[in-house]
Amino acid sequence: MTPAARLAAAIEVFAAIEKERRPAADALKSWGLTHRYAGSGDRAAIAGLVYDALRRRASSAFVMGADTARAIVLGMLRRERELDTEAIARLADGSKYAPEVLSGEEHARLDAADMSRAPPYVAGDYPEWLDPHLARVFGEARAEEGAALASRAPLDLRTNTLKGERATSAMLGDLSREPTRWSPWGLRVHLSADAKSPAIHAEPAFLKGLVEVQDEGSQVAALLSAAKPGEQVVDLCAGAGGKTLAMAAMMQNKGQIFATDDDKRRLAPIHDRLKRSGARNVQVRTPKSVGDEIGDLAGRMDLVLIDAPCTGTGAWRRNPDAKWRMRPGALEQRQKEQTEVLDRAVSLVKAGGRIAYVTCSVLKEENDAQAQGFLARHSEFVVQPPAEVIQSLGERAFMFGKAAFLSDLGTLMTPRATDTDGFYVSVMRRVG
Repeated sequence: MTPAARLAAAIEVFAAIEKERRPAADALKSWGLTHRYAGSGDRAAIAGLVYDALRRRASSAFVMGADTARAIVLGMLRRERELDTEAIARLADGSKYAPEVLSGEEHARLDAADMSRAPPYVAGDYPEWLDPHLARVFGEARAEEGAALASRAPLDLRTNTLKGERATSAMLGDLSREPTRWSPWGLRVHLSADAKSPAIHAEPAFLKGLVEVQDEGSQVAALLSAAKPGEQVVDLCAGAGGKTLAMAAMMQNKGQIFATDDDKRRLAPIHDRLKRSGARNVQVRTPKSVGDEIGDLAGRMDLVLIDAPCTGTGAWRRNPDAKWRMRPGALEQRQKEQTEVLDRAVSLVKAGGRIAYVTCSVLKEENDAQAQGFLARHSEFVVQPPAEVIQSLGERAFMFGKAAFLSDLGTLMTPRATDTDGFYVSVMRRVG
């Protein structure tokens, strides 16, 4: 397919997403099934255009003065891809399989690309109803933070130190990568906008368990839990096991991690990942299989990690259509679930033990407010000062402390501040 045909296809897919209110991945899959002539490179390029249009949906519509699929995709070429008007006109030239030729108004708007009067939620490309929520966290910088959350995410890998050091990345073949800034385990792979996602799962380093796919922010969150060899640990919302695996490596296979999750379907991938990683200190407790799957652990845990259910606002770079489908009711529901899982953790923690509360959200309601509420309900716990928590990063702690948002209650990472996904970590220690 020509670049112009790919652009026309992206407009078609985006229109389907808008009309049918369906996830982008589903719409792209449906398009591919009905257009089998499109090769893998074509599908990757079309997906890149669609996802970039979702990233810059609000600002692109503002620039173009319309919120049609065509307007948003064309505006994205100016906003995200930084193409000039003539380059866009060469793509939308009305030729066979190409979008219709640019109108005079479209040409003028692309020339101007004027964002000077855009409100913060438009400049930051996030839903208007979230503006006061982001203002509580970022104030006047919320547009810049939102724009960073709308950017494309790199591919981050975590070196599995149970099997080797970061130097073993030599087994990743031709992938261009560099060490991550904060995580001593991380490798970052930069991808171009039209690039196909590399087949990491087919790489020898992955198959041998030397690396796992994990955003650097998630790696840092695991590091801030300060899991130590010999400790007894519960990963209460383990899901597919990303942080479980990271902690197993931190603990050098010494001690015990009990991995569980309210939804056993989310636990399904963890078994193969554990086998591949060489982690031997993890016991998976499947919910409902034996009644209270962790009741026997009460009062015994040095650490309970809560990778809490959340709105996922910190992961918008990786799932840009999720922010446009998010509704206020989702925030309220997640807050309820977070409160419940925090309170559930209390009985597991022994004296001197700690809870590491983690979200992939940037919203205060899910972060500092939850930590504050927990401390108000449970006077036997105190917060561990974030300035102490980040010392788990060793020599990187000082610069990380300058980059991240440190409150009295927790640490917040964002794409703009730390060049990671948005993650929050609060550590609370039992003193009574």
